[in-house]
Amino acid sequence: MPHAFSERLAEGALLCDGAMGTVLYARGVPLDACFDVLNLNNPRVVQGVHADYIGAGADAIETNTFGANRFKLAVHGLESQVREINRRGARLARDVRESAGRDVWVLGSMGPLGKYLEPIGTVTADEAREAFREQAEALLEGGVDAFVVETFSDLAEMALAVQAIRAVTDLPVIAQMAFTDEGVTFMGRPPAEVARTVRALGVQALGANCSVGSSTLYDVLERMVPESGGLPLAIQPNAGLPSRIGERLIYLSSPAYMADYAGRMVEAGARLVGGCCGTTPAHTAAMRETLDRRIPSPRRVVARAPAPRPAPVETTGIARMLPPTPLARKLEAREFVVTVELDPPRGHTVDKLVQGAKLLKEKGVEIVDINDGSLGRVRMSVLATALLIRDHTGLDINMHFTCRDRNLMGIQADLLGAHALDIRNILAMTGDPPRTGDYANATAVFDVDGVGLIGILRRMNEGLDATGSSIGDPTAFCIGAALNPAAEDAEREIERMHRKIEAGARWLQTQPVYDLDALEGFLARAGRIPVPVLVGILPLHSFRHAEFLHNEVPGITVPDAARARLRDAGDGALRAGIDMAQRLVAEVRRRHAGAYLMPSFGRFEVVAEVLDALH
Repeated sequence: MPHAFSERLAEGALLCDGAMGTVLYARGVPLDACFDVLNLNNPRVVQGVHADYIGAGADAIETNTFGANRFKLAVHGLESQVREINRRGARLARDVRESAGRDVWVLGSMGPLGKYLEPIGTVTADEAREAFREQAEALLEGGVDAFVVETFSDLAEMALAVQAIRAVTDLPVIAQMAFTDEGVTFMGRPPAEVARTVRALGVQALGANCSVGSSTLYDVLERMVPESGGLPLAIQPNAGLPSRIGERLIYLSSPAYMADYAGRMVEAGARLVGGCCGTTPAHTAAMRETLDRRIPSPRRVVARAPAPRPAPVETTGIARMLPPTPLARKLEAREFVVTVELDPPRGHTVDKLVQGAKLLKEKGVEIVDINDGSLGRVRMSVLATALLIRDHTGLDINMHFTCRDRNLMGIQADLLGAHALDIRNILAMTGDPPRTGDYANATAVFDVDGVGLIGILRRMNEGLDATGSSIGDPTAFCIGAALNPAAEDAEREIERMHRKIEAGARWLQTQPVYDLDALEGFLARAGRIPVPVLVGILPLHSFRHAEFLHNEVPGITVPDAARARLRDAGDGALRAGIDMAQRLVAEVRRRHAGAYLMPSFGRFEVVAEVLDALH
């Protein structure tokens, strides 16, 4: 006989809760704390989160046990308390639901172990099964109604988790994989294959959660539906991509945006929807309203002035020793600069990238930007990509360089190597944090941030390393800095911009801009800016593309008028997007030092067409 939770899932769509960690952090729990042990030492704050999600209209709540396995708890010295933490987590959720006055289901949350399995790592299959079994037994003792095995990157590890649960109970299991923004798992498995593989594990529902926002997981859902074999599908996206503001990660997707997608997901076949990182009770309440309005439910729930021309780039004594790079020369001469971004490949060949770069060169481009691990994803190293592109095309390289993956010694070693290979334009950036679920065990370094990195580069240009020791001959780096004029905390962004300039930045390069008047307003607030500004331009391909960037990508704001134009353009949206980008480039040429173009989806021909506006 099916369990009660499975029967309810068969009746109609269920709304799950949102993020636990996001809300705990907002309520004062340190980001590096063990959230799971709060079940023991601060149960009221955990129950407060459960109560708020139930009050917002959630039909199901997940226990605060996502990381409560022996491997993850061992990081905090708590591996001996696995059973106590999990039992208590389940009971806390059950106690809250008893006062709800309606049916609320308690799902026992189990995440990955936090250690790689053999042969990549050292954890054997038997050790993994035992760890999952230990957690499942404790959650079962605590009284969960079902299990949710979530945010897994490795299908083999997920299979071990399901096997462990099945060894102790026949309660329903919901299995959710994490996907990249390319719509595949972090090991390259497409949604259809995931659905077939997970279905064979004998779970009661399957789907995806975390890592990316609503639009990508909507695509994943559509591709899972034909291969689901009639199993209920569960989709719980993040609230867009995270943006670092100080020491905090801020997620952008609004409750209304996520609620609209929740309704569309149920209409497309999802039976359980909710949220993951960045979602809050406000998102849940908006989803509740949308589902009650759009989707028939068997049990309705009531939720309670133009900028001045920039000054020329300053030169230092090193400029007399080595010739300036083409980028430095153009900036110093106040020539209009055009640079185009190239993302390193995910594999070990650059053929497609070289073809795109050659097309751009034919259009008059002389400088290209090479990204450094954008969005915390694994790609070919930035320096290797830069060298290959330069050697195949002769283009000048502006190499992005982030602090995420290198400690202080590694940063300096890589910079010295780049200079020795004559890669001397450096855009200094803090870097995106590793994304949840993307190589979930990877750690970020961040010994310094973007401001500190600029200071290191400046000292190298003075012949010194970060400690003040001599490096011999000084370097001749041309140092740039990133600028986000759409930052949520504009005053902090302005303060950091001035610090970057004081540290040694000789030009600024913005995130994509779609409203030059808004940019001018930001720059006016910032006061006198003594260095050139290159304005980021990312051509829009469709209304959906614009909605995704506006609602899910930190640092990008697409004006209502631009999104409306793309919506109204229908099949002609790409043409409209190119036209808008051409107008922006022409206006940027009149007001600023340069344009920094970013191809979307590897469409170099779109950027090439945008560049026609300069001829």
